[in-house]
Amino acid sequence: MSARANILNRLRAAPAGAPVPLPDVAAWHAAAAPMDSATRIARFRANIEAAHAEVHDTDAKAWPVLLGQIAAKKGVRRLLVGKDAAEAAALAPLAGDDLQLLPYEKPANEWRTEFFDTIDAALTPARSAIADTGSLILWPDARAPRLMSLVPAIHFVLLDAATIHADLYAAMKAEQWAAGMPTNALVISGPSKTADIQQTLAYGAHGPREVIVLLIRSAGDAS
Repeated sequence: MSARANILNRLRAAPAGAPVPLPDVAAWHAAAAPMDSATRIARFRANIEAAHAEVHDTDAKAWPVLLGQIAAKKGVRRLLVGKDAAEAAALAPLAGDDLQLLPYEKPANEWRTEFFDTIDAALTPARSAIADTGSLILWPDARAPRLMSLVPAIHFVLLDAATIHADLYAAMKAEQWAAGMPTNALVISGPSKTADIQQTLAYGAHGPREVIVLLIRSAGDAS
């Protein structure tokens, strides 16, 4: 008998251990203290700002003007928006020589040079966010592919404060992720960063160097 066969026979003859019980994730989360809306907003903001992202409070009517002001301060002249996106329609009155709106309407390989070299920023909506980690959740689609949040140097994100969940588990349950997900689901916790062996952080090494969250709040949101 070969050594290999001998080892396999011994493994097969070994007594089976008792199965390890799976952790009751739902019960663990149910036992945690609930987090109200004001706490979720404050915690999300603190955590994502700690990761070098910007958060600006606004509302459903005022955000286009705010974005225009921020874009002007940062020298953004060419802004990528989703094809036929509602955000593009809201920004249309601001479009002009100072701010050009570019819809994502071509495959990346057809405008690679322009996409990587001359587009200053992109705007995408967030599906939701996670308070505990200060993370944005994006579900890209054909109108707003994932490259919009991965390539331009500045990433503007529209986030409804009402969609901030306490944690990832709460987001997955509330949004019924088990029922179906896109090909790519992005969880973004600030600008891209990397570090060398001495742990010196550098931002924007392989993605946006700035993430700017436009936090859309309603009159009933607590501060």
